[in-house]
Amino acid sequence: MTKFGVVFPQREIGNDPAAIADYAQTIEGLGYDYLLSYDHVLGANPDRPGGWHGPYTYRDAFHEPFVLYGYLAGLTQRIELTTGIIILPQRQTALVAKQAAQVDLLSGGRLRLGVGAGWNPVEYEALNEDFHTRGQRYDEQVQLMRALWTQPLITFKGQYHSVPDAGINPLPVQRPIPVWFGGSAPAALKRAARLGDGWMAGGLSAENGEGVVVQLRSYLAAAGRDASAFGIDGWISANRAGPEAWPDLIQQWRNLGATHIGINTMDAGYTSVAQHLETVRRFKKVADAAG
Repeated sequence: MTKFGVVFPQREIGNDPAAIADYAQTIEGLGYDYLLSYDHVLGANPDRPGGWHGPYTYRDAFHEPFVLYGYLAGLTQRIELTTGIIILPQRQTALVAKQAAQVDLLSGGRLRLGVGAGWNPVEYEALNEDFHTRGQRYDEQVQLMRALWTQPLITFKGQYHSVPDAGINPLPVQRPIPVWFGGSAPAALKRAARLGDGWMAGGLSAENGEGVVVQLRSYLAAAGRDASAFGIDGWISANRAGPEAWPDLIQQWRNLGATHIGINTMDAGYTSVAQHLETVRRFKKVADAAG
């Protein structure tokens, strides 16, 4: 059975806590399975020396996912809280493990942790992490987090991390928390196939994602993984396709083996939260009809 979710409209939701709470509770009330939020800690100034060509700037608001979900954990009861994605290598690993465990505990075991390597060197510099070694550190971070989530005490000595007989407390409800990977480059897909519980397509359409999924499955086979037990989270973006196209797009993702499908309402030209909610209401009716 496909699970359906909503991409939290980070840059367009606004900063009113009551509106954020109402949005999440409405999504849950509509029967969606998950809410997905993505992550940027800082935005660069496009007028900085050397310029800036990234898709986001300091003018784009991003609510911090762990704090956001700590807030929403107490305001929702059933819906899964998903990060899609936390930029893991720019953050301290033990702290991410602690924050994720806390959200999982407060929500009663409803966190799905999507992680990625990121693309923004400005954030890495500001957070005092090395942009150029992010891929090398990434695998070890996941291994360390899983150890911290499942054991009260660990002794860990890796290339980049050292934990001298210590542990986090409280532990999460889920032991371990599911870790899903973003990214479509070969290195990202290989990492997902080796270490992940699933893969997140992000902004890829089903059409553009088909070749990526084929490649992912080849890496799963090489890693000795069962593809049927590996999740795929696909997106449908309202700024690219209207309601008349949604049934076909849902089926396209299902044909690719998607276990989760989210509707993304950002960048669709909406000027109010009500417009975002109207679209997700319409999408849920289409999803329900699709079965």
